[in-house]
Amino acid sequence: MERLWTKPFVQMTLGALFLFMGFYLLIPTLPLFITQLGGNELHVGLASGMFTLTAVIFRPIVGMLVDRYGRRPFIIWGLLCFVLTMALYNWAAGIAILLALRILHGASWAFSTTAVGTSVTDIIPPTRRGEGMGWFGVAMTAAMAVGPMAGIWVIDNGSFRALFILAACLSAVALLLAAAARIPYQPKASKRVELFDKSTLPVTVTLFFLTISYGGVMTFLPLFAQSIEVNSGTFFLVFALTLTLTRPFAGKLSDRLGESAVIMISLLVTILALIVLMLTSGWTGVIASAVLYGIGFGSAQPALQAATLRIAHPERRGVATASFMTAFDLGIGLGSIMLGWISQRTGYDVLFAVCAASVAVSLLIFAVLARRLLARPDVQEQPALSR
Repeated sequence: MERLWTKPFVQMTLGALFLFMGFYLLIPTLPLFITQLGGNELHVGLASGMFTLTAVIFRPIVGMLVDRYGRRPFIIWGLLCFVLTMALYNWAAGIAILLALRILHGASWAFSTTAVGTSVTDIIPPTRRGEGMGWFGVAMTAAMAVGPMAGIWVIDNGSFRALFILAACLSAVALLLAAAARIPYQPKASKRVELFDKSTLPVTVTLFFLTISYGGVMTFLPLFAQSIEVNSGTFFLVFALTLTLTRPFAGKLSDRLGESAVIMISLLVTILALIVLMLTSGWTGVIASAVLYGIGFGSAQPALQAATLRIAHPERRGVATASFMTAFDLGIGLGSIMLGWISQRTGYDVLFAVCAASVAVSLLIFAVLARRLLARPDVQEQPALSR
């Protein structure tokens, strides 16, 4: 069996942990900083939307560039800009400056995460790709579990200045770790300009409909929990812990049984989780849905990413990774907007029913289109040269 835990894999995984930790520090705290600057809910929405939209616009371009010119330049410059942006938040004296920084932040996020995510796929042995992506996902999940709580603690016991300095320092550690990693990829000159990998379309569309529900749950679960007098933090903690435990084992299972089996089962579990959430009115149902959603989404996401990389040509992994991340971002962004409109006019039970229907569409698309594509063993893994 090929070795997974190589020095470059450990460096990139730890780098992702520190990068996402810095990112998640700002998730619950940036809205508070905006209100301190004199902003309101509209400005909070604009800050979030401008970040996401900028990342979506830049990702396909970055994917093409990392395939053409190599991963390392975009890792270093992307993370360098990310660190700089984190530090510059301390000098945001007004809403206009902060919104401009959100555009820079979104661009640097697109550059750094696309380049880092693509580099990891070069490092992981093809026979252990599912397991490797599962462990890499654990780093992001751990950051998601700890980062928001740490951010709130810092501003409660310190200041926003301390928060942004900490976020910049964590991002700087990510830069040092990623820059030191030896990435086995040799760029090849190509005249083709390709911003999206068409071969991965069935899988990325599957992911898009899955993340519509994810965007809805992450955005509106706190409001739903408040309406039934349940602490939403309990859901997110249980969800994060289940994700952390599930991802490595689901990845290893996808390597043994194939991605299709894991994806089909995990999507069914995700639908069940949303049905439980739709019917619940108390603490027990919220906990049960968090466990089921952690198992379902935690198994589906790394298996879908492994499937994307298996379908894509090795020389187009950057474009394929960018396509995957763009579908993820679009699903969350559009899902939050659409489901917000639905929730306002109906209720949370209808919202979660629509989320379940979206995952059902995801399952149908995968079963009809993507599974057949994955059954064709026509993607040959090619050894890459170290840079």
